[in-house]
Amino acid sequence: MAGIADVARLAGVSTATVSRALSGNGPVSVSTRARVVQAASDLGYVVSSDASSLASGRTRNIGAVIPHLNRWFFTSVIEGAERVLLRRGYDLTLYNLSGEGDERSRVFEHHLLRNRVDAVFTVSLELSDDEVSRLLALGKPLVGVGGPLPGVSTLTIDDVAVARLATDHLISLGHRRIAHIGGSHEFDLDFHIPTSRRLGYEAALTEAGLPVEERLHRASDFTLPGGYEAAKQLLGTPHERPTAIFAASDEMAIGAILAARDLGLVVPRDVSVVGIDDHPLAEFFGLSTVAQHPVQQGEHAAELLLDALGSTRSTGGGARPEPVSHTAPADLVVRSSTAAHP
Repeated sequence: MAGIADVARLAGVSTATVSRALSGNGPVSVSTRARVVQAASDLGYVVSSDASSLASGRTRNIGAVIPHLNRWFFTSVIEGAERVLLRRGYDLTLYNLSGEGDERSRVFEHHLLRNRVDAVFTVSLELSDDEVSRLLALGKPLVGVGGPLPGVSTLTIDDVAVARLATDHLISLGHRRIAHIGGSHEFDLDFHIPTSRRLGYEAALTEAGLPVEERLHRASDFTLPGGYEAAKQLLGTPHERPTAIFAASDEMAIGAILAARDLGLVVPRDVSVVGIDDHPLAEFFGLSTVAQHPVQQGEHAAELLLDALGSTRSTGGGARPEPVSHTAPADLVVRSSTAAHP
């Protein structure tokens, strides 16, 4: 079996350089790292995770905590993060909090506090001060995706701004009677995303001089069936029917498209529909939407964590870098579900 000395001879470098190149600990040029990686691959050399952990004091494992595993957004963020981590030689351990019971307390009070992960990122979870302080006290870098966390670097879209962008798109097409399918109080997710998106919708209407009508709002649960039922209520009465619908998620928007079709309406001739997400099904349904690029959010979150780990290593575990709030990009994608008001 090949050893580190064999890799060093084949790559024409020292064993110390091989160690730095394969572990990511220390400066190595891009060309040298590539030469070392190729030599290790040719010889079938694999770094011992146990030896690496003993030498560096790190597990090369990142913890990810999500509220649900069966939602497209969360799995997309994880996919993006894993791409970056695998390229950098890190594993990812996923903690899913969707079950019943005390999973959350076990994760934050036991699993993450043991020496199982070097750093943690959370997706759409509002953390308590105690949860944050426990992790930071142990020197574990922490990044939050989906909303602000005091004392923590975060990555999020501006939910008020993206809702305004979607609603402004409908207003620019001449629609004046615009309905909104948003979240219910029971489904006001962490960081109050449904509330923020409703505020953006209402701000766009007010700025355009249009009335905000309570009867044009329906609460739902961010699912396709929920959007379907809400749209049926909005579109079921011809003389009160809106000419356009802004749904706070693509799944609810797709439900609205299906409801319109079942009522004999043509999208967008009779009603325009816009959502937020750019869900994988959005293009299939011709849905206009505001894309929030969750895979890119996951990639960015992983890079922020690895940068924080590098900073912690360079200061010997001393002062942590100041937390920074990053705004993720979001873009309007116009497809066939929206058109000018006739």
